[in-house]
Amino acid sequence: MEEMQGVEDDNHNCRAQAESVCSPTQVCVDHDSSSDTCESTSALLLNSTAKFHLNVMTAEEYKTVYWPKLERAIEHLLTQSPMDHISISYEQIYSQVYKCVCQQHSELLYNDLMWKIRSHLEQVSSELQAGPAEDLIENFNRALTRYTAALHCIVPVFIYMNKFYIETKLNRDLRDDLMKLFSDHVAEKHIGTLLPLLKKAHSMPFQVKPSTMESVVKGLYALRPDWVPLAPALFSRFIPQIHPPALESQLLFYADQDKKLQMELHQKGFSRGDQSRKRASEES
Repeated sequence: MEEMQGVEDDNHNCRAQAESVCSPTQVCVDHDSSSDTCESTSALLLNSTAKFHLNVMTAEEYKTVYWPKLERAIEHLLTQSPMDHISISYEQIYSQVYKCVCQQHSELLYNDLMWKIRSHLEQVSSELQAGPAEDLIENFNRALTRYTAALHCIVPVFIYMNKFYIETKLNRDLRDDLMKLFSDHVAEKHIGTLLPLLKKAHSMPFQVKPSTMESVVKGLYALRPDWVPLAPALFSRFIPQIHPPALESQLLFYADQDKKLQMELHQKGFSRGDQSRKRASEES
């Protein structure tokens, strides 16, 4: 991994340090973390200061050299299938992000990352809109699954930006911010169509694969728990303990609801079978 030439001071600005003293996983930490982390003699610091400043990354260099490489890697992670072989270097991305943070370009990097992913999700939403309505559940599930798989790669390689900018300056978390982007730019735009389709599919067993139904409903709940009141019966089938505990005074009501459900299933051709038949082991 590329050796970085700086460690964080109390204001999260990188100060000069010799290349050979620390590995990238040891630098860019607060002074209060460990007294012996990346410490060097004052002479070594003085000798490396001039070299460090000769390698300062300008905003123009960030825009023309570093960000284009990171953007291509992010695009690859966002568009690859979860089953695809990953052909990019996580070590290289991690190193480039680390250097951008140490060179005080965290805000630029964060804004560019959010813009890139927001643009991608707007394209995803447009593709869902253009697809057949009857395929929306499957297509939405595929989009959400691919996106969450991409975040499993994106969030770790941007860990330094998350720690020293998002958590410190914005008091947020990178993964939360990226999931909110999906909620705002994809899920919220399709929830009005998606929930009726899910309700209909739930009333007609096996119209949609149970695993897909579960994945979508749990995904929507993770994105926005306040969507539960829009379809409480649907969410309660897949999310435990959404409803308050059963009350003894409501037992007759629950029994009546269960009876109605059994009748609906029977009318749709789902039989409980011949309860009078003995089990095979009892007939021998």
